[in-house]
Amino acid sequence: MTSTNWWRSAVIYQVYIRSFADGNGDGVGDLAGVRAKLPYLSELGVDALWFNPWYASPMADAGYDVADYRRIDPLFGTLPQARELIGDAHRRGLRIIVDVVPNHVSEQHAWFQEALQSPPGSEARELFWFRPGRGADGELPPNDWNSEFGGGAWTRTTDPDGTPGEWYLHLFAAEQPDLNWTNPKVVEEYQSVLRFWFDLGVDGVRIDSATMPAKDPLLPDLGPEGSRPSSAQRPHPFIDRDEVHEIYRGWRALADSYPEPKALIGELWLDSPERLAAYLRQDELHTAFNFDYLNCPWDAARLRSVIDTTLRTHAPVDAPATWVLSNHDVTRHVTRYGRAESAQGRSPQQQGAPSDRGLGTRRARAALLLNLALPGSCYLYQGEELGLPEVYDIPDSARQDPYFHRTGGADTGRDGCRVPLPWSGTEAPYGFSPRGAGAEPWLPQPPVWAELSAAAQSGDAGSVLALYRRALRLRRDEPALGDGTMAWLDTPQQVLAFSRDDGFVCVVNLDSRPADLPAHREVLLTSGPLDEGRLPTDTAVWLRR
Repeated sequence: MTSTNWWRSAVIYQVYIRSFADGNGDGVGDLAGVRAKLPYLSELGVDALWFNPWYASPMADAGYDVADYRRIDPLFGTLPQARELIGDAHRRGLRIIVDVVPNHVSEQHAWFQEALQSPPGSEARELFWFRPGRGADGELPPNDWNSEFGGGAWTRTTDPDGTPGEWYLHLFAAEQPDLNWTNPKVVEEYQSVLRFWFDLGVDGVRIDSATMPAKDPLLPDLGPEGSRPSSAQRPHPFIDRDEVHEIYRGWRALADSYPEPKALIGELWLDSPERLAAYLRQDELHTAFNFDYLNCPWDAARLRSVIDTTLRTHAPVDAPATWVLSNHDVTRHVTRYGRAESAQGRSPQQQGAPSDRGLGTRRARAALLLNLALPGSCYLYQGEELGLPEVYDIPDSARQDPYFHRTGGADTGRDGCRVPLPWSGTEAPYGFSPRGAGAEPWLPQPPVWAELSAAAQSGDAGSVLALYRRALRLRRDEPALGDGTMAWLDTPQQVLAFSRDDGFVCVVNLDSRPADLPAHREVLLTSGPLDEGRLPTDTAVWLRR
């Protein structure tokens, strides 16, 4: 992995700051907590850290409602602390990626506050999507679009004299007004924001909801769910529009202007692998999250199909694949893999469905070796190295996710994968906050955290944490792994096996019976014990031929 293309092979660890480590005892994770845990992250063996938004925000959507990109939210710390963290991480060989949210800002952003105080048609309102309502008195929203969080995507304003005014668009929460990317001032501001953080030493940005900033200026109705035309018949009015690529070409030119180019990573939820690959052309983004892989069930044929499609569609644009199983928006994969139905990263219909944690953990251990052996880069979500499951028994009064509140509890939301990490001890806060901290963790932690804490697993050679450390150390030392090519080997239907360079082989048994191993000289690592030389069900092995 060279310094100028590190993203092609990197293992990137997602830090959800508010749930990682609490340094000041207020019950919320912060930069001081992360900085104190840098030795742990370095020992784990990852190459880079991706931080969810740490900017000034009212926190209507956990920081994805940004009020000021040039300030750290006081909940997390200060800008000098961010500089110190970046420097400390770099000295440990860890690169830093931060989130950027181009689709929207917070309602508390200075631009939006000015727009609310300005008249219709003003320059301030042209930075957003303000429109008059429909109906006799403008009492109906401008179109039929819905918010990603449930409910309508339009909120009506109140004029200074107290009368109802125009409506504004928000494809997420009402506190997150959408920006108008046809306005040059928006384009210039985001270029400035990127430059600000790149100059502070950040090595790349992860782009939230990357397909959504461009809108059809006519704002047409979508129509009833069952009668909407496909994207082949007409472009979607706000998802994956061709105009969005021009935004990222500008960002790429800026990223490439640095002596060590900065990485651009897209959150791209798309049905078409070909459309996704279009974002990865040489003058646009470097990599994109592989959600088809994340949503794939634990099935050999389905996994092989997703892997093949990913590599086939990425090859023409010379983009590295990414492999990811969990993040802050989806059900933790230990829980998903323990269910009868293991597909879909986040399915409201599956919330609370029975899950066998032992089965899910066994499969998650095998999935780690599969992910790390595939060509490209890999993302880990904090706590997966501890084998943490989803937490479902959070009291309604403690839930904070907009999904929960905007659907009246029909969708319990994403809080279950955001519960603060367990570091040590036998009772809450399990080392998440300092000893004697006055505040409880911002989300309640379950009793099972005691046996899953980092301290409890550190001395156990058979723990999930020990497996992650060994696997990441081997991956870093193994020249065949990371970016490159692979070749499938002949196996039974429910067994995956492929080779990399230098005689490296990965085998994963998804069958209900033990599988024979291919001829080999050495067993490098297994996700679980072998069965008299055979590979048990839901187990993976790395071999040297």
